[in-house]
Amino acid sequence: MKKLEYSIDIQSTQEEVWHKMLDPENYIEWTNVSWPGSFYSGKWQQGEDIRFIGKDGSGTLARIKKLVPYETVKADHIAVLHPGGIEDKDSDVAKGWIGTEETYIFTSNGNATKLKVEILTNPDWEQMFNDGWPAALAKLKEMCESKN
Repeated sequence: MKKLEYSIDIQSTQEEVWHKMLDPENYIEWTNVSWPGSFYSGKWQQGEDIRFIGKDGSGTLARIKKLVPYETVKADHIAVLHPGGIEDKDSDVAKGWIGTEETYIFTSNGNATKLKVEILTNPDWEQMFNDGWPAALAKLKEMCESKN
């Protein structure tokens, strides 16, 4: 597994960044910059399963392992989803994906919030994350700092 890190400073409170990042409608807006058609189904609650789904219905199933409001979310990926929401834990692709961990850390940084995304994943997925996270975080920053 390889550890990847992405971070951004956002001129907004931890609470505002948290809500913009995790609200279902806002999630669609900032993730679609990098992963068009993405949305989630489920609840951001510790112990809950959440489905991250793409426009073709495929995606990943994760379990929220840790959640401290406005501070930390940690999700462990436990299956790959095929179109139609069919869970796969046995294929080679699934075995290469299961065990991926995503952690979002929100830290007050003066008048801003530092949002850090830590990902522990199979190196096969590194390029997808490197291609997507910087643009997605930039969009989230724009949304949080917008006065509209």
